[in-house]
Amino acid sequence: MTDTPISSDGDGTQTINLKQALEERYLSYALSTIIDRALPDVRDGLKPVHRRVLYAMHMLKLNPDQGFKKCARVVGDVIGKYHPHGDQSVYDAMVRLAQDFAQRYPLVDGQGNFGNIDGDNAAAMRYTEAKMTAVAQALLEAISEDTVDFRDTFTNEDDEPIVLPGNFPNLLANGTSGIAVGMATSIPPHNVGELCDAALHLIKNPKASTADIVKYVPGPDLPTGGIIVEDRDSITKSYETGRGGFRVRAKWHKEKNGRSYRIVITEIPFQVQKSRLVEKIADLMLAKKLPFLGDVMDESAEDIRLVLEPKTRNIDPTVLMESMFRLTELENRVSLNMNVLSHGRIPNVLGIKDVLQQWLDHRKEVLVRRSNFRLGKIEIRLELLEGYLVAFLNIDEVIRIIRFEDKPKLVLMETFSLTDNQTEAILSMQLRRLNKLEEVEIRTEHDNLSKERDGLLDLLKSDAKQWSKISGEIALTKKQFGQDTELGKRRSQFEDAPTIDVDLDMAMVEKEPVTVVLSQKGWIRALKGHVSDTKSVSFKTGDKLHTAITAQTTDKIIVFASNGKFYTIGADGLPGGRGQGEPLRLMIDMEETADVVRIFVHTPGRKLVVASLMGNSFIVDEAGILANTKKGKQVLNVKMPDEAVSCVIVEGDKVAVVGENRKLLVFPLDQLNEMVRGKGVRLQRYGKLGSPNMADITVFSSTDGLKWADPSGRVRVFQEWADWEGNRAQAGKNVPKGFPKSGLFNQSGF
Repeated sequence: MTDTPISSDGDGTQTINLKQALEERYLSYALSTIIDRALPDVRDGLKPVHRRVLYAMHMLKLNPDQGFKKCARVVGDVIGKYHPHGDQSVYDAMVRLAQDFAQRYPLVDGQGNFGNIDGDNAAAMRYTEAKMTAVAQALLEAISEDTVDFRDTFTNEDDEPIVLPGNFPNLLANGTSGIAVGMATSIPPHNVGELCDAALHLIKNPKASTADIVKYVPGPDLPTGGIIVEDRDSITKSYETGRGGFRVRAKWHKEKNGRSYRIVITEIPFQVQKSRLVEKIADLMLAKKLPFLGDVMDESAEDIRLVLEPKTRNIDPTVLMESMFRLTELENRVSLNMNVLSHGRIPNVLGIKDVLQQWLDHRKEVLVRRSNFRLGKIEIRLELLEGYLVAFLNIDEVIRIIRFEDKPKLVLMETFSLTDNQTEAILSMQLRRLNKLEEVEIRTEHDNLSKERDGLLDLLKSDAKQWSKISGEIALTKKQFGQDTELGKRRSQFEDAPTIDVDLDMAMVEKEPVTVVLSQKGWIRALKGHVSDTKSVSFKTGDKLHTAITAQTTDKIIVFASNGKFYTIGADGLPGGRGQGEPLRLMIDMEETADVVRIFVHTPGRKLVVASLMGNSFIVDEAGILANTKKGKQVLNVKMPDEAVSCVIVEGDKVAVVGENRKLLVFPLDQLNEMVRGKGVRLQRYGKLGSPNMADITVFSSTDGLKWADPSGRVRVFQEWADWEGNRAQAGKNVPKGFPKSGLFNQSGF
């Protein structure tokens, strides 16, 4: 292989370094996608397709004060002259520029069906008409005055602007989104009046911090309104780094509805389709995941009006809406990733200060170029006016030369020291302009242009005057599109998310009685109601009942395994009782070598005693065993061959432990330590470590007596336990007469 992508062999064939060739071609494709399609230019905030659409409309003279033309005409010019892509993609881009729910400040004034917030498509381009808005006209202002560079189009028959003059902070005002190769951009819309205030502050204070800018631009201003509930520190950090996001909620209020009430939603988050939102809410209601909601209705006409009716009038409206925000797109996250083309060519993630500064720098460059262009025009006009004045002052001689000389042009130039342009203008002058009034007008125009020229020269020499001029332009932009106008009023508001005392995870579950059934082979299900007789419950062939407990769908089910871990499952998430259930191991990440020791309903405030096979034990609070993940929470540390074998409720003041050697020991509960996690302390001495092991443990009240169950299931109370009482870690004595041969207390109810 060679170092170059392509080399030629002697027989005329070419050898290609495939790796290097692919890298070069993919890089070329990636740069083309980034620069020519996906990322906006920081100076005018436009992608190439949008810039070409606006320029084509400008060339068609579709100004705000002119009539409409068919969109098909515009699209035809765009794809025929500037943008060699599909007509539908160009039309879709044009449609988006006209949608007031997608663009904060629409650039296209559409006439006809341009789609709606429900997600319906626009009519075909042959049916719709369009022209530019005042915002688009501001972006194109002075484009014919050498303010920006042009380049040849793909046909080399026309030229197009590389960037627009941009007398409007379009990148931040309208925002944009796009996906390129290996990068993306997402910028929400902002209020142009606030952007103008921030830009004016930045001109006066070039070293202003992002926190200073955020005082003027507190956050996005979305076309569909909504409530922004992001905290101020997070917003400032997002604007500082150029990456982050904003939580946006629907705007709602409560209306009285007879003896009850209903929630009316008037604004929904940005880029959320209303019809899809209603469908999602209806689906969640059918799935019984919105127990507070009774009904949803779409009563929208020109304005959005979604009506939510609570299931009962006793439901707090704030709790209802918090549940809706959690499960539906009534709360949405608007991302911020200000990845733009800096200086027209370099993809870069910028903070809000850098974005504004580069827009201001572009406006300064436009001002300088526009001033130089105007200065050139003035110089040409002054040259002609000075020639006219010479002709007026020497009118008789000028007429004589023109009338009698063979070469009047050369004679005029030599006689009055005129330039070629001045002489041509005099020779082309109409006779009717040779009057005193015309001379006065020429002198007046000459004086005015001379003053304007001097002003432009002073402007070009002074950086301060240039920034003052730009400040005046920005102030005019604010006056035309700012908060005092109907278009510029802030739509999105800022609020803090309310704090509620209700546990929404539990509150959103409909409370119903269930019986949780676990089989010996680890299949779990939830039967409706509290089933007292589990003999009728069927299992798979070769399987049988392990544990059956009664619970509510709002309960948390705790699984204690032989690996010493506690696992947490929501009772509402268990499979129904119509089938055989599902394997428990699909719901929790329990090792294959581990088995279920106990399964029970979580009761806050309760304490448990956990113990291992080798007789190590301690007390743990139930609040400390809840697991947040499927991996469970390690509480009792065990190492093979030891394993967890017991978990009992602390109800009493005495601990009774029995070993496989049928030795019973009773000692005070306070001899056990309460821990969050660990190995624990020794319960009973068995002689040689690990043989025999602990058989069972229980906690009982000294006044109620020690209890165990006989083979028939009857509970026996043993009051003469004092002879077996000692201290923890003693060997104990042989079990009393009548103790179960199984060696288990088999405490009922747990």
